[in-house]
Amino acid sequence: MSQLPNISLPGPTITPVSQPFWESIQAGHLSLQQCDKCEQWIFYPREHCPHCFHDSLTWKKASGRGLLKTWSVIHRAGHPAWQEHTPYVVGVVALEEGPSLLTHVLIEETSLKHNLKVEIEISEIGPHPLPFFKKQEETK
Repeated sequence: MSQLPNISLPGPTITPVSQPFWESIQAGHLSLQQCDKCEQWIFYPREHCPHCFHDSLTWKKASGRGLLKTWSVIHRAGHPAWQEHTPYVVGVVALEEGPSLLTHVLIEETSLKHNLKVEIEISEIGPHPLPFFKKQEETK
C-alpha cells in the first residue's frame, strides 16, 4: 500500500450563515445563535429558529462547557489526511445552553464516561482552528 504524501486536512465549510461561528472560534471562544423571540439557543447555524421558526437570530458568546453524552474512538479515518491522527475520539457534547454538538474530544479512551464535564479547547489542526473538547478543569 502506498502512502499519500502531502495530503492536507480538510477544513470547515464556511457559509454566510456559519461564518460568525467560525469567526468566534478564530477569536478563541464559542458563539451560538439565540432566537430573539423564543430565546432558545441554536446549533448548528441556521437562518431561522427550529423551535418557533422566527427569522431573527442573534449570535451570543456561549459558556463553552457541557456534558459528554456519547463518543466513538476512530481507528480508521474517513479522510486520508486524518489517518495519521488515529486513534482519536469524536463525541456528542450537550452544551450548557441546550444544543448538542458533534466534536473531537481530547480525552484518553480510558477516562471517557457518560456525562463527563467537558469544556472547549480551540486547537490549530491544519490551517483552521477547530473546536475540540477536553475534560473540564476542576474549580477550587
